[in-house]
Amino acid sequence: MCDQSCSVAGDTADQDSSVLGETVSPDVLGERGLTLREQYEDGIGNLDDIHESILALREAAELTVDQQEDHAEWLNQLGNSLQCLFESTGDPSIIAEAISVQEKSVKLVAEDHADAPKWLNNLAHAYRCRFEQLGDISDIDQAISATQKAVNSTPQDHVRLPVRLNSLGTCLLRRFEATGDVSAVDGGISALRKAVHITPAEHPRLPSRLNNLGSALTRRFEVTHELSDITEAISIQQQAVNLTSTHHPELPTRLATLGSSLHHRFSVTFNISDIDDAISLQQEAVKLTPEGRIDLPIKLTNLGLSFWRRFGSFQNMEDVDEAISTHRRAVALVSEEYPGLPAFLNNLGIALRGRFSHSSEPSDFEEAISAHRKAVSLTPKGHIELPGRLIGLGTMLHIQFERTGNLSDISEAISTKQAAVAILPEGHSDIPGTVVSLGHSLYDQWRVTRNSDDLKASISNFQLAATCRVGSPREKLDAAMHWARRLCLHEPQSPDVMDAFEGAIRLVVLMSGLERTINNRYVQLQDVSGIPLEAAAAALELGHPDRAVEWLEQGRCLVWGQLHTLRTPLEDLEARDSALAHRLRVVAQRLDSAGSSRAESRVGVPFAEKVTLEDAARAQLDLAKEWEELLTTTRALPGFSSFLQPSPCSNLLECLPPSGFVVIINVDKRRCDAIVLSAGFHEPLHIPLSKFSLKKAKDHLQNMMRRLRLQNLRVREGINIESETVPDRAIGQYRQKNYRDEDVVRNVLSKLWVEVVKPIIDTLGLKKAESATEKPRLWWCPTGPLAFLPLHAAGIYGPGAPENILDYAISSYTPTVSALTSRVQDNGPVGEHISGLFMTSQPRAPHVPPIPGTTDEVVSIYAAAQGAGVRVSKVEGDSLTVDGCLQHMEDFSSVHLACHAIQSAPDPLQSRFRFHKGSLELGKIIQKNLRKADLAFLSACQTSAGEETLSDEAVHLAAGMLAAGYRRVVATMWAISDRHAPAVANDFYQYLWDQRKEDSGGGFDGSMSAHALHHAVQKLRERLVDDSEESLLAWAPYVHFGY
Repeated sequence: MCDQSCSVAGDTADQDSSVLGETVSPDVLGERGLTLREQYEDGIGNLDDIHESILALREAAELTVDQQEDHAEWLNQLGNSLQCLFESTGDPSIIAEAISVQEKSVKLVAEDHADAPKWLNNLAHAYRCRFEQLGDISDIDQAISATQKAVNSTPQDHVRLPVRLNSLGTCLLRRFEATGDVSAVDGGISALRKAVHITPAEHPRLPSRLNNLGSALTRRFEVTHELSDITEAISIQQQAVNLTSTHHPELPTRLATLGSSLHHRFSVTFNISDIDDAISLQQEAVKLTPEGRIDLPIKLTNLGLSFWRRFGSFQNMEDVDEAISTHRRAVALVSEEYPGLPAFLNNLGIALRGRFSHSSEPSDFEEAISAHRKAVSLTPKGHIELPGRLIGLGTMLHIQFERTGNLSDISEAISTKQAAVAILPEGHSDIPGTVVSLGHSLYDQWRVTRNSDDLKASISNFQLAATCRVGSPREKLDAAMHWARRLCLHEPQSPDVMDAFEGAIRLVVLMSGLERTINNRYVQLQDVSGIPLEAAAAALELGHPDRAVEWLEQGRCLVWGQLHTLRTPLEDLEARDSALAHRLRVVAQRLDSAGSSRAESRVGVPFAEKVTLEDAARAQLDLAKEWEELLTTTRALPGFSSFLQPSPCSNLLECLPPSGFVVIINVDKRRCDAIVLSAGFHEPLHIPLSKFSLKKAKDHLQNMMRRLRLQNLRVREGINIESETVPDRAIGQYRQKNYRDEDVVRNVLSKLWVEVVKPIIDTLGLKKAESATEKPRLWWCPTGPLAFLPLHAAGIYGPGAPENILDYAISSYTPTVSALTSRVQDNGPVGEHISGLFMTSQPRAPHVPPIPGTTDEVVSIYAAAQGAGVRVSKVEGDSLTVDGCLQHMEDFSSVHLACHAIQSAPDPLQSRFRFHKGSLELGKIIQKNLRKADLAFLSACQTSAGEETLSDEAVHLAAGMLAAGYRRVVATMWAISDRHAPAVANDFYQYLWDQRKEDSGGGFDGSMSAHALHHAVQKLRERLVDDSEESLLAWAPYVHFGY
């Protein structure tokens, strides 16, 4: 657990420095003292200047002993110069003298004296400086008392009010850092915010006050984990840096505090530019800070923390080496009496522990445990950071137990961690992490002793951490999963299993909130996407298929679900409260746009642009907060308590298509199951798939992907267009060449049939049918690695008695059940003015192989559409721009895109269709809200391939088209041949033309598109004659999504 007690102190508090008095000699001396100090503070003087300033002001004070007010003034100014010297040297005797002379100056005048607030404020700053060096809580309490008196006695329109508010806010922040008193940081932020608000834009102290406000917001973020706090902090601190001149003495501090805030945000966003920028800023701050400055060790240890954070995420050994080196330097710069030394030692120990976990170097372990022991011994009882340092030591003792097997080590680890838990204040944000750490040690002790009390205590600690009202969602999610997994292993029938997973699903949703960009939501979900599947498996084990369905719906395809929520029609609310509905609609539209279009900060972005990006991030956070407030208001209305809440399973059953079956297949390491929903069912039908497993799914996927790569159906680089190949519509080639192991694809399809599909078919009692109209619809909703396998082509192929799913049903896919039910509910007729088909072919996009078949494909379909009386338009090649295509998508209910496509793994929203003039990206498509869109035929490659690290988010072009509003989409799982694609497309549309009603006019109806694709694929199979691997790979990529 990182020790966070050593955040960089804010700027030196504002100090009043007006000169009073008319006695010539003292005034001359005093003015000289002030001038010398100002030169030093402005960075144009040196340490000799501040020494001379002290001498001049001391003499001025001595010469005015008989003039009470003048004497008080020069004593106070002497105290200010002594403070400046102290901040450079750290000599305790200097700050003690500063406090002494400033206390004397305050006592020399009446409370209602005009200068009393000024002198109180400066006295408070001296107390605060001593507190920051020695850590005596009475000093910061004295500082708060003095600044509060100063603020209370200052008129609201007084020019010095911002100075005193700034001082009060900074003192309250320091008290919070020492005690954990959240009310102190709230009061500090309030005072600092007011100080900034009433400071003129051109005031030289504005950067200082901005920096202090940003620091306070960052500290509160460490407790609340409110993204709005850290985002506002960064934005404010960037303003402070922007307003600070290159040679200003406080620039290093402002760079360091901005870097620290970026570090903290990285801990929740994992945006690599945040941690890279943090390190860069902190390195610059260290470089600009003179040796001997009292705050240099603090800047060093915070730089070390950032190196450690980056190492934790990317495991680059250079980072942990840098962290250790930087922490060692910080430790070496301070004395044994320095109050920050325990924090520096704790952080050094953590970094050494991290390196030991990789290198197993005994010297790292010995130095780490020594550093942790010393950190604990030097930390005073009652110190706010003592629990964290005890946990650091306890963790090292636990590791020592793992090395030696000595029960005394794990016993000491547990007692040390229990001591940490016992002294944590109620409501402290470290409770979840601390309690989880104790739970791990108790569990490992149980594994040796088999004492049931240890096991119960371990599980109880995980439960406590998971249900804690404070702490980061990610920490609590980790606790919830430990709680759930231990229960499943040791108490599988406990009702608490359901509570544990319920909490876990809620936290998964919370981690991907609307305050984030869509891309960052995907980043958050990458390492938690399997949790809903695990939860569903537990629910099925306990006989709750309805809860399994609900958890899969709540925890999968979160981003698409959020987009759907933001685009939900509000007619019912409009009738009840039109103003509320209007505001909801406005906020939803802005959130929708911000999530998909707002750029994120990247490494190398100019500083001015970063400021703009942070402003946009703050605006999105404000919108997200307002959205939640509007939902709360709406749900308080009679009849709207479930407004935009996740649908219970019973509601889903009521909104399914009138015929057919939705088949959810849950794949987890514990078990695999099918859950079938149908409009005729009163509850979900649970079908255990005992022959299937997660390992088999992964093996099948690995074999399939390897085969596709061998056939170059997953390759993305260019090809030699003069070679004897037939171009495909991915960035690769379709090889007509035989390879060994031709049974791989057949074997995968056979296993899927025997182990997954056939048991479902048999349970449902489906029979083979010759006519497509006699076959029921099946909507597959696979999870995990199964989402990348062709269930729609499962079957036995080759000689013997072949059979496959195409003999029994018309297959479609749906990302979630809700994605389908929403289309059923919003299945009204398409307006006559937009009903029609827009088509384009892009045969020669730059930097990719030509696909001339797309031209023939579009020309042929266009002619047939005209012959059938359908409203149709085509724009080809250079004539079509990206914006033009988007406009046509709004003008026509259906679209046919014959072109290259690319699936982008690093940034799924950059998956795109390649045009002659630019690329149509998924991110741009989902910004459209095409509520009355009908069909999208994506005659391109890998348009439903998805991203394996986000298997349950359906991050592919087909799902993007559904999210944009299309009711149904034809897509491909891998590369399709330019030789076969035109025929498949023509057969598909011809089927639709044949099904048209006589009174259709010029309208286009895609409602039979699943049947049309089934028909077109069967026609292709007939032309291919055999069931060779080449034939299977030619027809199996075609898939249908939606209603």
